[in-house]
Order: sequence, then C-alpha cells, then structure tokens
Amino acid sequence: MYKLYDFLPSGNGYKVRLLLTQLQIPFELIKLNILAGETRTPEFLAKNSNGKIPLLEIDSNTFISESNAILYYLSQETTYFPQDKYQQAQVMQWLFFEQYSHEPNIATPRFWISELKQADKYQAQIEQKRKLGYAALNVMEEHLKTHNFFVGEKYTIADIGLYAYTHVAEEGGFDLTKFMAILDWLERIKSQPKHILITDL
Repeated sequence: MYKLYDFLPSGNGYKVRLLLTQLQIPFELIKLNILAGETRTPEFLAKNSNGKIPLLEIDSNTFISESNAILYYLSQETTYFPQDKYQQAQVMQWLFFEQYSHEPNIATPRFWISELKQADKYQAQIEQKRKLGYAALNVMEEHLKTHNFFVGEKYTIADIGLYAYTHVAEEGGFDLTKFMAILDWLERIKSQPKHILITDL
C-alpha cells in the first residue's frame, strides 16, 4: 500500500489525496506538521532530502516527491492523463504554469495569513504576491471562458493541479467574484465523482 506523507492544509498534498481518492487507490496517510519542523528530522530527510511534503512512498525505500510529479506518476494509463501527445504536453504546460506562476503567488499569501497568522508581518510581500497571483488567475480566466476544463475538454491532472490552491485562494485574500469562468470551473471540479474537501482525511 502506498504511504503519503502530508500536511493536511497543503494544497500540494491535497492534489495527491484527491487523485488517489478519485482513482480509488488505497493509501496510508502519514500526517506531518511542517510548522513544527517534522519534515526536517533526520528520519524524514532520509526519505526526501528536500524536506518537503507531499512525499509518496510507492514501495519500501522508493519515493516520489513534488506534487505534480506524483500526479503524473499516478495518472498514467488512466483517464486523468490524455493519450494524445499534444494534449499530454498541454497538461504538462499547465502543471508547469501552476508551479511557476500560480502556486508561489496564490499559495504563499494563504500560508502567511491562514497558517502562520502573520498577515501584518508579511503585508508588503503579500501585496506583491497578490499582483502576480491575480495575473495568473487572469490567464486561467481567459482560457476557461472558452473551455470547460484545461485540456481536451476533459477533467485531467491539469485541473487537479490548478484547482488545489485556486479553490482556497480567498484564504489568502484573493477576491474570486470577478472571475466567473473560474467560479464555474470550480463547481465543475466539485461535481466530479469521489471529490473530497481539502480538510478530508
């Protein structure tokens, strides 16, 4: 059985839990508290020298780190990853966009505000992140104005990757009310079979 090392509030961890659940793959959840330094212990660093979650243990001493790499691994030969090579590249394009343009600017203010409870301390950085975060949301909004999902008009790991932090963006102070296409897309994701909440175990 897979073991997933995770921090429940993490959108990156949530991506993996959501896909595992939707694929009906059993797994053992091992909860770690990143705020308490539990991913910096010698025991965990021996598993992932980068000291980050999520980490998927697929076999004894065989691990995959980085959330989108895990999504890629799990989605192979399933409906969550297309067979067409061009669409495969599009999925990867959106996953790279998520990690480079979206996640650093959507997730980080949420972490400072909702997890660390230090909005005042990081106010200047939050304002800069919000500018870049709204730019990423605008890219998504324009695409979703003419598409139901991000690739091939089907629900794929591209949607899962972008959904994870978008659906909790308001916890980082983002106003999604002007992004009607994104809001409609969020509802489509929530209606997918075996959808779970970010707080679900």
